[in-house]
Amino acid sequence: MSDRRSFLKTAGALVAGAALLKPSRLFAARAEGGVSQTSGSFSSKGAFALSWKPFTGQLKYSFSISTNTRSSTPIILTQLRWQGLVGYGEASMPPYLGESQASVDAFLQRVVAEVLPRFDDPFRMEDILSEVDRLAPGNCAAKASVDIALHDLCGKIMGQPWWKIWGFDAADTPCTSYTIGWDASDDIVREKTHEASWAKVLKVKLGRGDYEDKRMITLIREINPDTPIYIDANQGWKNKRYVLDMIHWLKERGIVMIEQPMSKTDLDGHAWLTERSPLPIIADEACQRLVDIPALKGAYHGINIKLMKCTGMREAREMVSLAQALDLKLMMGCMTETSVAISAAAQLAPKMQWADLDGNVLLSNDCFTGMKLVEGKITLNDLPGLGVSPI
Repeated sequence: MSDRRSFLKTAGALVAGAALLKPSRLFAARAEGGVSQTSGSFSSKGAFALSWKPFTGQLKYSFSISTNTRSSTPIILTQLRWQGLVGYGEASMPPYLGESQASVDAFLQRVVAEVLPRFDDPFRMEDILSEVDRLAPGNCAAKASVDIALHDLCGKIMGQPWWKIWGFDAADTPCTSYTIGWDASDDIVREKTHEASWAKVLKVKLGRGDYEDKRMITLIREINPDTPIYIDANQGWKNKRYVLDMIHWLKERGIVMIEQPMSKTDLDGHAWLTERSPLPIIADEACQRLVDIPALKGAYHGINIKLMKCTGMREAREMVSLAQALDLKLMMGCMTETSVAISAAAQLAPKMQWADLDGNVLLSNDCFTGMKLVEGKITLNDLPGLGVSPI
């Protein structure tokens, strides 16, 4: 604990120095001169046109976490046009994020009125997205919908996917987990487990209390005794000593990692747990954006990055660099999203120890095609930008 507190004294300097770790800043400086060199069919400038429409993602099963149950997710799908090309983006808004289709609509109207008229070059990505971020606090999913669309557009201009632009190796991607939410019906839990037979990793939502949590794991293990399982408690466990006992019980049943076991505000409790846990403890709700990361050193073994929390791909890439500098393990997560946002997140998958990019698989009405799962492994394509197209 004392080591963590000593570290926190210098955390502010690490955040201030994060600009040194910004590959997006380096990329933006180089790419402006690269457009005319690589593509004679585009001028270097032109007006942007941003459009968007609401979409409701319908879940195959009702989805329950420690605090709520839902059967759908409100989504806004964006298109950013420039020089005849279109970049696709997305904002996915589960209730706990505090955003709605109405709030995203209002925010994007401000982007159109106050930001885009000031720019005509998509490769000023750093400046454009900084201005979008400064429009208003919060609104992270709305900001991500612009960020993702701009990345897709710039990748298409360059004719390359972002995993290649960033210099990653597509062979390094992990398998994604497949999420099984809590359900009161034993039969539904069994049905979900059978449907997940293709998955190389399962993720189970717990935090409903000792009896219900153990019931879920016992039912799943009756059908699938061997597949590794990630646990997401969604802050549902309260007492650190109980949590430690529960983690030991879970480890005996093939669980390999625990997300956000207790309240995101309880850094000292998580530090105590991290010192003693036989399994990695990963920050989820406690890790929203880049500035949150330094304080998590010593309190968790790693962080879960989600585009809808951190405003998109630009900041997610910076979070990867900072977490690596602090020796924190990395996980890429998602909301229930279409293949647009899932394919955007997948561009960062080669740098992840763990991935939970099943949001599109959980939908019954995905309206895009993009990143594919091959025997559970995240498989990136060579198509430019995000590699997505409407169905």
